[in-house]
Amino acid sequence: MYKIRFKNLAVEDKELKEELLQAVAEVLTHGIFILGAEVDKLENKLAEYCQRKYCIGVGSGTDAIYLALRALDIGAGSEVITTPLTWVATTNAIVLTGATPVFADISSDFNIDPATIEKLITAKTKAILPVNFTGQMCKMDKLQEIADKHNLYLVEDAAQSFGSFYHGDPSGSFGDISCFSINPMKNLSSYGEAGAILTNNPELAEKIASLRYAGTKNRQDCHYPSINGRIDTIQAAMILVNLKHLESKLSYIRKLTKTYDTELAGLTEIICPREAPATTHSYYSYTIMTEKRDQLQQFLDDKGIETKIQHPLLMPYHTAYKGRFKAEIPVAEQIVKKILCLPCHEKLHTDDIKFICRAVREFLAG
Repeated sequence: MYKIRFKNLAVEDKELKEELLQAVAEVLTHGIFILGAEVDKLENKLAEYCQRKYCIGVGSGTDAIYLALRALDIGAGSEVITTPLTWVATTNAIVLTGATPVFADISSDFNIDPATIEKLITAKTKAILPVNFTGQMCKMDKLQEIADKHNLYLVEDAAQSFGSFYHGDPSGSFGDISCFSINPMKNLSSYGEAGAILTNNPELAEKIASLRYAGTKNRQDCHYPSINGRIDTIQAAMILVNLKHLESKLSYIRKLTKTYDTELAGLTEIICPREAPATTHSYYSYTIMTEKRDQLQQFLDDKGIETKIQHPLLMPYHTAYKGRFKAEIPVAEQIVKKILCLPCHEKLHTDDIKFICRAVREFLAG
């Protein structure tokens, strides 16, 4: 048994559990389980938080990216430039539309490197799809400049970055469309699968709302063959509860990261995450880099400390995509060998972080 879990998803707080159960009870009472009033309320609050005009709740983060691309008429014959370091949902969504993913390299912050993008743009390129990996914001201003210059869409995959900011603007406010995953692992968490799509464009918002409902309008007449990508009312109700507690949760997690920073300071064999200039990092994960990654992970495991590698396979090397898409990504190929995510969540205490850091120092002392 692990002494320290990478994540602890159990609802242990009695007051929070009561709030969640009350929210569920209200949905059970009114009985509108699909697109009920709680969905409208959540969409309005998320739009306000992210400084967008429109929010459309969907069934998952994968649904969010897929439906966003569909709304932009991206499909067969289109190319979408994206990052190779992400969860498979990003690439899967592109491929499921019929489009081709084109992988740009990344920077030392784990995010897509704007300097590697323009050489990849062709007549088929329709969009740039960056991912705010680990909660660290991409250089969204640079990406927007490239998108504007080449008349491309910019779609923000913000699955890991709810609560992050770039030059004072929240994640979810950038590009033509922003996409969130809201599952139990995320900063803004649910108790199953959910997602959200945000935009300022009323035509896109209307089309996305149709696409999430099997492509129908007025829930009857199908205009675009599509999936059932609706968000459940019960999930929306519980997410609303978690949204109330989000700021205190993120503030506490940032406090834990400062303990990591202090306790791991001076270790030349460890590179700790750093907030880029003009950003507020929400720390979906506290991801270090070390040449001794595999050995350190095993050592921590032996100490009862659960860690994760997010994600060990770069997208072009997954079985489904191996050999299908060319990619010159030397920085990503080096970084993916070094990344290790340490436990950092609201159920931990400062003493837990210090215990982990003592173990890291013990390992390095050999």
